[in-house]
Amino acid sequence: MVSQAAATAAAGGDEPALRPLCVDLDGTLVRTDTLFEMVAAALRDWRVLLMLPLWLLRGRAVLKQEMAKRLPLDPAALPYETRLIDYLRRERARGRRVILATATDRRIAEAIAGHLGQFDEVLASDGVTNLKGPRKAAALVGRFGQGGFAYAGNDRPDLQVWQKAGGVLLVNADSATVRAARAIGPVELELPREARALKALVRACRPHQWMKNLLVFVPIVTAGAVGQLEDWLLAIAAFMAFSLIASGIYLLNDLSDLPADRAHPRKSRRPLASGALDIRLALLAAPVLLAVGGWVAWSTGILWVLAVYVVTSTGYSMRLKEFPLVDMFALATLYTLRLYAGGEATGHPVSNWLLAFSIFLFLGLAAVKRVAELQSQAAREGGAKQLARRGYLVDDVQIVTMMGVAASFVASLVLALYVQNQWIAGRGGSSAELFWLLVPLALFWQCRLWLATARGYMDDDPIVYAARDWVSRLVAIAGFLVFIVADGHVARAAGWTLGRLGFGG
Repeated sequence: MVSQAAATAAAGGDEPALRPLCVDLDGTLVRTDTLFEMVAAALRDWRVLLMLPLWLLRGRAVLKQEMAKRLPLDPAALPYETRLIDYLRRERARGRRVILATATDRRIAEAIAGHLGQFDEVLASDGVTNLKGPRKAAALVGRFGQGGFAYAGNDRPDLQVWQKAGGVLLVNADSATVRAARAIGPVELELPREARALKALVRACRPHQWMKNLLVFVPIVTAGAVGQLEDWLLAIAAFMAFSLIASGIYLLNDLSDLPADRAHPRKSRRPLASGALDIRLALLAAPVLLAVGGWVAWSTGILWVLAVYVVTSTGYSMRLKEFPLVDMFALATLYTLRLYAGGEATGHPVSNWLLAFSIFLFLGLAAVKRVAELQSQAAREGGAKQLARRGYLVDDVQIVTMMGVAASFVASLVLALYVQNQWIAGRGGSSAELFWLLVPLALFWQCRLWLATARGYMDDDPIVYAARDWVSRLVAIAGFLVFIVADGHVARAAGWTLGRLGFGG
């Protein structure tokens, strides 16, 4: 909502509308906080991370200066408030001076101003003075005089600047700040906040990815214990532990991977990369999710498995994803740990056969993920020859495909041996031979994923793709029905359950 005419009329003429326009940076010009952008970048460098408390003890201005030296931000990659930039461009065309006035360190502020080319002057923190709140207000009054400037801001500290300004511009401010600012003076421009924090946080936690954690229920089924209510409750607790932990790690992963995500055509729309989610909220939510998930894991006796999962997943997010092949084996390990944790939580240990099958299966799925990313990079006009924060070249797509397809076929072979040596030998009745149908079903499903990948249909996550794919859902239903019919223990447990529900006839 623009109310420039009203502001001009209230001031008594056209001249006040051309007051120098001073613009805040964090949360106003950019939909993020540059200080916490650098904190997120520090997650990739433990040496800088350890120095943060020492710099903070010397003052926020020193902290910002030292971080700006070591963790420079790419101005082209930041999520800008395009609505405000369009307004600034129009105002400059009218002859109005535009000044970037920010508490961000001068090194970062000047780089951003140079990138945008819309500012006549830059006022910023300099390693001695943290130009925020009353200090910014004093600097602007000293430069332009009381009421001699208009100011665009978004947060509570900006109220102290608006009290000294001759015009108010509200950009992405919360309702309380909006009410307080409107009471101070004429509102020249109001750009309401578009994103809701809670909704953005839920999106960033990626609850749709929790379906991967359904693997913790597999040991109950393979052990023929589907009628054991206590086992299901333990598995549900394990599922929640993995889900909470995974969401916390997703947040940390997105925080550490911000530059690469912003360069990606699809990942750039993620809440953190787009600026819809405040980095400070993500930094707070991540340890809370990890702590609650750890407590649930401890209560179910799988804390050590979750600890291995966290170490592996964190290592993957921070560094392992940058090494070719190591990243795929790390992903396969993360999937297999879910399976293993389900066995530990329910008291039905996973056999070596099932572990071997899962390792090859998930290694193939990890290869699908990488091939899809490589194909996307190759198809992008002017795309780089190497994936950002990945050790793969675009030309590696053929060899990675070969390795992934081979892993998929080996997984099906291991499944066949598993059926022969584990299930048919010790379980089932006259219908036990139906277990063999699981082998072609598993192979068909994996071949379909590879065909979809080769044709360019695959998203970079095959699990999410499979959840949306109707053929994959049919294969899953068929596999479940085969298992129910062929496994004598499961069939009897299912009959007992139906009988208790009144469907026994």
